[in-house]
Amino acid sequence: MSSSSEDICLLRAIEPYDIESLYLWENDAEVWRVSGSLAPVSRERLMRFIEEQSYDIYATQQMRLIIEREGVPIGTLDIVDFDPQNMRFGIGILIYDTSHRRHGYARSVIESVKRYGRDTLGVHQIWANVAADNGASRQLFEQCGFEQCGCRREWIKRGREFVDELEYQCIL
Repeated sequence: MSSSSEDICLLRAIEPYDIESLYLWENDAEVWRVSGSLAPVSRERLMRFIEEQSYDIYATQQMRLIIEREGVPIGTLDIVDFDPQNMRFGIGILIYDTSHRRHGYARSVIESVKRYGRDTLGVHQIWANVAADNGASRQLFEQCGFEQCGCRREWIKRGREFVDELEYQCIL
């Protein structure tokens, strides 16, 4: 993906050598809280995903990229529900290790994907869904020019409680 001088992270395709990082991240129950996963994923399934991963976003309407900092994978960026007719897609970001959070990496990634969406795919808008109790992600998206445009009340079940999900969008 294109980068500029202000980028502090690299977005790149998933490679077979990413299997151990993906295995760790996909099987962490803490990550499941934001990813919606409910069960562990095997190495075999992840390897099949890597092998079958098509980067023809027009065919799959999605793309997973690795976020890399100084040669080390630190997370993933997912482009989801790519809609070329309505010129939009959604994004989800994971910066896995807490020691890599709050250093501007996610902000750099969002700015890169905004440029990619505008300049390469020609999209008009990007959207993201964030749990109302995820203050760090809400602040991140708002600082990157996303505006809250909706709320799904009591959308996410956490234990015995329900949390609202906020909808954000950025018009490019």
